[in-house]
Formats: sequence, structure tokens, C-alpha cells
Amino acid sequence: MLDLTPYLPQLLVAWTAYIIAVASPGPAVLAIIATSVSQGRKAGLALAFGVLSGSYTWAMLTASGLSALIRTYGQAIIVLKIAGACYLFWLAYNALRAAMRGESQAALRVPLRMSLKKLYLKGLGIHLTNPKAIFAWIMLVSLGMPEGAPVGVTAAFIGGCMLIGLVTFCGFAIVFSLSPVHRAYLKSRRVIESLMAGFFAFAGLKLLTARL
Repeated sequence: MLDLTPYLPQLLVAWTAYIIAVASPGPAVLAIIATSVSQGRKAGLALAFGVLSGSYTWAMLTASGLSALIRTYGQAIIVLKIAGACYLFWLAYNALRAAMRGESQAALRVPLRMSLKKLYLKGLGIHLTNPKAIFAWIMLVSLGMPEGAPVGVTAAFIGGCMLIGLVTFCGFAIVFSLSPVHRAYLKSRRVIESLMAGFFAFAGLKLLTARL
């Protein structure tokens, strides 16, 4: 059985960095919050699982040597950056369109709902089209996995990160789907949706102009 004790200091530093990363406000976290508040717990959890799946995908690719591929095929990151910015602009457009709906439409709320599958894919898309997630995982892997570490250390590191992500993302979905939060959303729906539109547009612009 693998003894993780020699690697614990590095693993703890990397897990702490991951906690800070996943709990910080960003497109994924704010999308989970907005979805949970407006559409309920199941919708928020579906989107959260999509985000977590995207994070897990980048984690596995990075641990498998993605950083070496990035150095070889650097132009692919530029394409991904443009795709990610366009996706964020699309989310901004949808949030703005929701903000402009009349109160009678908001009360019915049928047109605003998405299927759980689409919400999952939306969360997956938010994370897979964010090239900053790649570099975040490269940083985390360098912190938590010393060169030459056994495969078991890699499994423990990624497993710990996924557990942290599961608790954090699902926690946001559950807390922000509570009835008092939902009632507060209905009272200030247009303001919240407008702020979300502005944030997604700003995030898309920052991603488009950032030097990665």
C-alpha cells in the first residue's frame, strides 16, 4: 500500500490552492449560483456536475502530459481562448435577454428553464472552453505532484481535488437554491440577470485580451 506521508506537505499546499481557486467568483461559480437561484436545486446541481466534469477532464489531461503538448502546439490555446470568449459572450447575451423579459413571462418561467442535460452541457462548456483552467491545473499539478512521484500520488491528488470540487460546487448549488434566496431573486430578477450579463461580457473580453 502506498505511503502518502512523504508527499503530504505538497499535496496539502496544492489542495489549499484548489480550494481557493474553486471558491473564488468566476464564470463557473456565478453560473452555478445564478442557475440555482433562478431554476432550483436540481438545475444548479446539473450545471455544477458539468463544471466538475470539465475540471476533471483538464486534470486528467494535465496529469497525462498536457503541458508538453501545449509547448508543442501553442496555437491551439489561442483557438481555445477565442472559443471561450465567444462562449462567454453567448452566455452574456442569454442573461441580457432574460433580464429584458417582462414580469408576466418571468412568472411563468417555462421559457427560462433548460433541461438537466443542457444545463450539464452548459457547465461542461464553461470549463472546457476556459484556457485559464488548463494553466491553473498545470500550476496545481506542479505543486502537488513532485517529479517521479508514483501513480498513486497522482490518483490521490486528483481524487482529493475532485472531492473538494464536488463539495464546493454542489454546496453553492444547494445554498443558493433555498427558498429565501429564491424569493429574493424573484424580487430583483432583472438586476441580477443584468449583472450576470455584464460579468460574462467582461469575463469574455478579459479572456480575449489576456496574455496566457
